[in-house]
Amino acid sequence: MDTQVKFACTDHLVSKESFDIIPFEKGIFRTHPVPENLGRYYESEDYISHTDAGNGLQDKVYQVVKSYMLSAKASWIRKYIRQGNIMDFGAGTGEFLNKMKSFLWNVDGVEPNEKARKLAIFKNIDLKADLKLIGRKKYDVISLWHVLEHLPDLDEKLNSFNNLLVENGLLVIAVPNFNSYDSNYYKNDWAAWDVPRHLWHFSRKGIQSKLKEHGFSLLEEKALPFDSYYVSLLSEKNKTGKKNIFNAVYRGWLSNFKARSTGEYSSIAYFFRKD
Repeated sequence: MDTQVKFACTDHLVSKESFDIIPFEKGIFRTHPVPENLGRYYESEDYISHTDAGNGLQDKVYQVVKSYMLSAKASWIRKYIRQGNIMDFGAGTGEFLNKMKSFLWNVDGVEPNEKARKLAIFKNIDLKADLKLIGRKKYDVISLWHVLEHLPDLDEKLNSFNNLLVENGLLVIAVPNFNSYDSNYYKNDWAAWDVPRHLWHFSRKGIQSKLKEHGFSLLEEKALPFDSYYVSLLSEKNKTGKKNIFNAVYRGWLSNFKARSTGEYSSIAYFFRKD
């Protein structure tokens, strides 16, 4: 394996430590080294994936956009399968599963964060702490919304997802795209590197190749256009120490504009069919 360092990135969220981004396979990079205690790198009030509400304007905008995108995600999935069994892996506080439940889906989820699981209970959603607690149930759909890049045991989990899906089941994966304009502009300050929480980094071809190894074929890509604005806002702060909202909005818009012809959006949701 080629271990040449692409570049170093700083953990701006928690530790201020530096981590290397190194080649792994074609179209895939990995974070090195992987800390022994990854959990402590999620211990930040600014890490809003495990909360239902934030205090600042930025967090409130995030929540509004998230609500809109929950409906979009449900619509994308229901285009393929109207109703059935779904598991959301890395379910956070259960918002997406709650949306799918409103369309009469049978929902299960896995979420390692205890605080997030407790918040999901208020939505009458019982999330499991580990995939091993799910049992032998089969699913029509398994979804991972910005979760795959966090998994230390990537190949093992992809094998598990294949086994848990019914024949021709749907695997939905949303991840950042390091070939996007905003990634190329912000370089090692690009917030979606998010080391060391993000252990894996994918190009469009890279993730398709990885999923093909595990018995999945790509059906469709869906852009996540709001991500470029949010990532650019965080990246501006990484780069300059200030949020620079106007610069972030411009870079986010420009990233989406360029991606209309290239397909290289900041984040992309991939829809894979089990072969």
